[in-house]
Amino acid sequence: MSCHRLFTRSVIRLSPEDESENVSQFLQGLVTNDVQGKLPVWAGLLSAQGKALFDFIVWPEGADILIDCEAEAVDDLIRRLSLYRLRRKIAITREPQLGVYWCRQPEDGGTPDPRLADLGQRWIAPVSDDDESADDAWQAHRLQLGVTEGRAELGNGEILWLECNAAELSGVSFTKGCYVGQENTARMNWRQKINRRLIVVPIALSNEKRRRIAYPELGLAVDHLRIEDIHASTLRSWLSGQI
Repeated sequence: MSCHRLFTRSVIRLSPEDESENVSQFLQGLVTNDVQGKLPVWAGLLSAQGKALFDFIVWPEGADILIDCEAEAVDDLIRRLSLYRLRRKIAITREPQLGVYWCRQPEDGGTPDPRLADLGQRWIAPVSDDDESADDAWQAHRLQLGVTEGRAELGNGEILWLECNAAELSGVSFTKGCYVGQENTARMNWRQKINRRLIVVPIALSNEKRRRIAYPELGLAVDHLRIEDIHASTLRSWLSGQI
C-alpha cells in the first residue's frame, strides 16, 4: 500500500530511552483517551480548563507510541509534550520516514478510523516518492460526515473538548483516571451540560459570527453553535440522537 497518503498529517514517535520508562503510562496521564488499552484511539491534549489544544490518533509500535497528528501542529505538539516530560528518559521526535495513509474503502492492512467507521481506513507506513495525495478527498469525505479535526476547526484552545463531539466520536474515556483538563471535562459529562457544539453546515446556513472556518470549494463551513441554534437538517446520524 504505497498510495493514498495524507500529506497534511505527520508522525511523532515517543520512545523509552531507559528500560524503566513506560511511554504509554506517560501519555496516559496527559491525554483524554485510554492509551493503555486497545489502540489506535483518537485523543486530545487539552488546556487545564478542558479546551482542545491538539487532537491526534495514537498508534502502538512495540514499546513505542506513534502519534498521527496535524502536520502544521507537529512542532508545537512536540514542544508541549516535552514540557510534560520533565526529567523522564523519553525521546519525543518527528518521524519523517513515516507517513499517514488513508483509503475510503477497506484495504488489506488498514485499520478503521477509531472515530467513525464510515471515515474509512488509515495506517502508518514508510513514505515513498510515489505516494499520491489523498488530502482533498479525505477532507471532503470527513466534512461530509460532519467530523471536525485540527486546530483551525477545533478552536486552538478556545473550544471545550466535549463541544468538539469528542464523546460521540470516542475521543474521551470517563474511566481512565486523571489527565490534563479532566476535571472540567468529567464535570460537563456528569451534569450532561454541553451548551454548544461544533457542527459542519452548508455555507448558506452558516452563522458568520459563530463560524470557525469556511470551505467555499465544498460549500461547507464549521460553526460553533449553541444547541438551540443547531438546525436539525445539519445533524449527521452519529450525532442526531445526542442533542
